[in-house]
Amino acid sequence: MTMSHEPEKIPVTVLTGYLGAGKTTLLNRILSEPHGKRYAVVVNEFGEIGIDNELVIGADEEVFEMNNGCICCTVRGDLIRIIEGLMKRKGRFDAIIVETTGLADPAPVAQTFFVDEDVRQAARLDAVVTVADAKWLAQRLRDAPEAKNQIAFADVVIINKTDLVSPAELREVEARIRAINPYASLHRARKCDVELADVLERRAFDLDRILDIEPDFLVADDHDHDHDDGHHHHHGLKHYHDEDVQSVAVRLNGDVDPAKFMPWINQVTQEQGPNILRCKGIVAMKGDPKRFVFQGVHMMLDGDSQREWRPDEKRESKVVFIGRDLMEEDIRNGFLACAA
Repeated sequence: MTMSHEPEKIPVTVLTGYLGAGKTTLLNRILSEPHGKRYAVVVNEFGEIGIDNELVIGADEEVFEMNNGCICCTVRGDLIRIIEGLMKRKGRFDAIIVETTGLADPAPVAQTFFVDEDVRQAARLDAVVTVADAKWLAQRLRDAPEAKNQIAFADVVIINKTDLVSPAELREVEARIRAINPYASLHRARKCDVELADVLERRAFDLDRILDIEPDFLVADDHDHDHDDGHHHHHGLKHYHDEDVQSVAVRLNGDVDPAKFMPWINQVTQEQGPNILRCKGIVAMKGDPKRFVFQGVHMMLDGDSQREWRPDEKRESKVVFIGRDLMEEDIRNGFLACAA
């Protein structure tokens, strides 16, 4: 019996960010730099986001616009249809970038890659990338719930226009971001001048690699791993408990009883699903030599056994929930009660 080799799925990057934060600058760079890759870019409306039309038509990339310019209302039909259309051209491009409108919550877009079976077979969510404006983010977090969702959802946050703020303001913005989402990787930029490798092909959504890329994705509440002068940040998370979006991280030494854990995780996501924006975890199941890895968007969960625990790894279980008004004690006690 021959093993059928599963074809490599096409990576999809979801690019989000508030109006004016610099997403278009980043898209124009992706469309014009000689990086040797071919990207299919799904944008909402040409005119609205100001992609240079000549640039687009001259580029090899094919750009699709949503027929009504709104990704969140009709994302279920539209995005799936577009992705399926793109799949018929497989081999013509290396990756897909989906740009969401400045006001959109990235959740429905991310969910598409969990829900639709055909899309799941062909494409994999690579990462949610949020472009934030260093100068205006704090203000946006106060007046726009979508801005919080975009930060909470991100695997990668580009803090753009850092040249327009003082070092103290920049630290403040980073503390606000960390208070909402302790494990996204942060990149400071001026005109979105980040390495494209920091944005694309991150495999941040690849369950098996979550902790290989972000080994401390659960210790960010103790220190900030992006800077060496960590002390300014030490109180960051305590300081911002006024945010209505927060993260709850729980770790448990040793094994978890699958007969307790599976019902528990399903119950938590069903009951608190609308409030849970993202959840991720790596769990040591009793009697299983492999790491059980899961992640979810709202109520949708995806998880399975991945690689074996390495001899030098401590068998410990860790879960993280990011969301609004989470019942922190319930989550903490519920998870700890799953110990084998």
